[in-house]
Amino acid sequence: MGERPRVDPFPENRREEDAGAVFVLQSKGQWWHAGFHLTTAIVGPTILALPFVFRGLGWGLGFFCLTVMGVVTFYSYYLMTKVLQHCEKAGRRHIRFRELAADVLGSGWMFYFVIFIQTAINTGIGIGAILLAAECLKIVYSNLVPNGSLKLYEFIAMVTLAMIVLSQLPTFHSLRHINLGSLLLSLGYTFLVVAACIYAVSGYWVFGNKASSNILKSLLPDEGPSLAPTWVLGLAVIFVLLQLLAIGLVYSQVAYEIMEKNSADVKQGMFSRRNLIPRLILRTLYMIFCGFFAAMLPFFGDINAVVGAIGFIPLDFVLPMLLYNMTYKPPRTSLTYWINVSIMIIFTGTGIMGAFSSVRQLVVDANQFKLFSSEVVG
Repeated sequence: MGERPRVDPFPENRREEDAGAVFVLQSKGQWWHAGFHLTTAIVGPTILALPFVFRGLGWGLGFFCLTVMGVVTFYSYYLMTKVLQHCEKAGRRHIRFRELAADVLGSGWMFYFVIFIQTAINTGIGIGAILLAAECLKIVYSNLVPNGSLKLYEFIAMVTLAMIVLSQLPTFHSLRHINLGSLLLSLGYTFLVVAACIYAVSGYWVFGNKASSNILKSLLPDEGPSLAPTWVLGLAVIFVLLQLLAIGLVYSQVAYEIMEKNSADVKQGMFSRRNLIPRLILRTLYMIFCGFFAAMLPFFGDINAVVGAIGFIPLDFVLPMLLYNMTYKPPRTSLTYWINVSIMIIFTGTGIMGAFSSVRQLVVDANQFKLFSSEVVG
């Protein structure tokens, strides 16, 4: 017997009344625009934290873990495309990950579970982007004005204000030019850091267990001369700063889409007073929230760890494999089935251990700073 047709819990005709889908997620871009968005979402200044990772893992285990994570990530993306294609052929086209998960797994609670995970990821990255951008500003300021009086939280306020302005771009599609610039900026600062020190990835070899969670801080130490031409590193810092604004915008879109879905009236124009005022208020409050926590808890390295453990691991390394097995139902004797199950088990364990260890590190680092500190811990 064939598979019993499944009713789409999120039909297309309901999306016409969904302001989040119609306004924020409006479908009018080209495939290369998707490339700009994906590059901004995937390639970011976290690459500059690799020496910090190697500080704990060492060379051999560090490269092995990075390779495994890369291979499994691309494999999970491949499985997701297969699941999306299967649902679309069955007449159930999805534009949100949480709706796809709820459809395939047939569980209402899964819908809210994915919302929770996505919110944790997006808010964590929003906080981290504001914090690291402020740290970049502070690095430039400290080199231009060595005895300046401005504190980290003041730079966080500046970045938050810039993010509030940029957050008023109404749709994901409206970020396409910003994300093209982000792609070029990521290439630019990567080249500059490599040209400056040759060891952008091998910073561990230079700094050993003293590597910072941001290699630029190691190359531009608070005391002593910089370890590369200052103008080169300064330009790299500016590139990182600008790209972080784009990253913060991309990862805020899920929050904005949820806000718009519940606050906007799709029957009125996107820029009507009825929709413009709530958008302005809600997005401003969201950015103020992220900026406040960035200033209050300056843990850039530790925030990365927590977000990765509780957010990225379930979404990248558990749910795609589960969705594929539930959709295609490969035989339990097949290699595909056991590869997927093995990945889910290994990365679930990794996520649990990572969550405990990263939270513990947060507790440990909490003793090293006071609220609204002027130094980033980690």
